[in-house]
Amino acid sequence: MEKRTLGSDFEVSAIGLGCMGFSHAYGAPMPKQETIQMLRYAYELGYTFFDTAEIYGVPEDPNANERVIGEALQPFRNHVQIASKFGIRFDYDSPQVNKPLLPDSRPEVIRASVDGSLKRLRTDYIDLYFQHRIDPEVAPETVAEVMAELIKEGKILHWGISEANENYLRRAHAVCPVTAVQNRYSMMARHYETLFSVLEELGIGFVAFSPMANGFLTGQYGKDTVFDPKYDYRSGMPQFTPEAVDTNQELLTMLGEAAKEHQATLVQISLAWMLCKKPWIVPIPGTRKLERLGENAGAAKIHLSAQEVGELDNLLDQIPMSEVFGGSKIIKQAN
Repeated sequence: MEKRTLGSDFEVSAIGLGCMGFSHAYGAPMPKQETIQMLRYAYELGYTFFDTAEIYGVPEDPNANERVIGEALQPFRNHVQIASKFGIRFDYDSPQVNKPLLPDSRPEVIRASVDGSLKRLRTDYIDLYFQHRIDPEVAPETVAEVMAELIKEGKILHWGISEANENYLRRAHAVCPVTAVQNRYSMMARHYETLFSVLEELGIGFVAFSPMANGFLTGQYGKDTVFDPKYDYRSGMPQFTPEAVDTNQELLTMLGEAAKEHQATLVQISLAWMLCKKPWIVPIPGTRKLERLGENAGAAKIHLSAQEVGELDNLLDQIPMSEVFGGSKIIKQAN
């Protein structure tokens, strides 16, 4: 797979693998050996960029994802790039399937988090360490100072911010250069395109999570699809309601026409669309199916012209779309 550069010098595979779904939010956790098999197969296909977080798991095993990533990638650790995250925990007391988030980026919490992640990932360093969500109680300069210290200590090589906004990003970047932001981005969620000029100015990369709108853009889910209400966040996502499926048919039809023209799939067009927008965008689709790994990787070989990308953008501006899931609710940390 071709490579892309985030920030000034962080080289990763053009498409990364979002690993959350193996352990969290997309059904009951996958069996460990099946997960390891998929991760190692991804590496064989050319994926080198793997994204996880300290909180990807279930209440009974909240750190499961990092542990399985660490075991699976250990044989070729020096040939892959691992991104992990700090700064939030789930409100497990909530009855909601999609648990609210409690932000906490105090310096002492960050340090405990990085040490825990290093141990679970079986590594001496984390390639890219993201602040998972902004903590309104901690200044960006304070977080950036801790990141600078961790880089100096060799515990992390690069850092980034997830769901970043311009003001927070500029303030943090001025203290310790940010390599990438990781924000929600798909054909159904384009609001962060307003940040692109800032990223270009500062030389910061963009890691796109949920690039398939939580799987909706695969075209594989219909009105009769039922998601596990205990473990699958999609059971409460607005784009999967029967009414939304009707509303979004024109979007799927448009994708299908573009896919036919390029002898590709809906998934590949959705990913190629963002890959061809900017050379510093790296999507991290997740999957639980071996065949999807190859399909997703194939998107890196599809080259849409600037005119084609512009035409798709114009259509996306006009096509009716349902509401799309915008992220877990963030609640103020209890004192």
